[in-house]
Amino acid sequence: MTGKKVTKSLARTEKSKGAKKTPPNKKAVRPTWDQYFVSICEMVGSRGTCDRGKSGCVIVKDKRILTTGYVGSPPGLAHCDDIGHEMHKVTHDDGRETMHCIRTVHAEQNAIVQAARNGIALFGSTLYCKMTPCYVCAKLIISAGIIRVVAMKDYQASKQSKRIFKEAKVKLDILDEEVEKY
Repeated sequence: MTGKKVTKSLARTEKSKGAKKTPPNKKAVRPTWDQYFVSICEMVGSRGTCDRGKSGCVIVKDKRILTTGYVGSPPGLAHCDDIGHEMHKVTHDDGRETMHCIRTVHAEQNAIVQAARNGIALFGSTLYCKMTPCYVCAKLIISAGIIRVVAMKDYQASKQSKRIFKEAKVKLDILDEEVEKY
């Protein structure tokens, strides 16, 4: 650059430094990290292939998504939406009986399996889901080294899951204490 060009360039820079800044009209309201990942969790759940369980799961570490999962049949097997449900009677500790579709894999299970298939370590991560995970999912969450679970709602049969999360020191945050009827 010649001397004149450098001087003009510096003069422009000095002018821009002294320019008045206009205040923003209104500060944007950003969702919290939990709100952000929960909303993604809902979108992931919309891919579910069982109309009884449109649940999604997002597993995150350091504010970055590691893996996702939704309720669906294992790869290559028929979906409930295509051939119907495979219902199974479950008797709970209190003697109550409920019917569950067992054709599909839970969202939490699918997210953990996807991580395993892709070589992604989940140790120290946070799992976001629709409702407090079932007992089987809770055991897998603990075994995977996940340290926090954020559930949108509670689950009607969450007593055992809550107990083992507490024993394993997995932090459980339920955003809405309403019990999801499933």
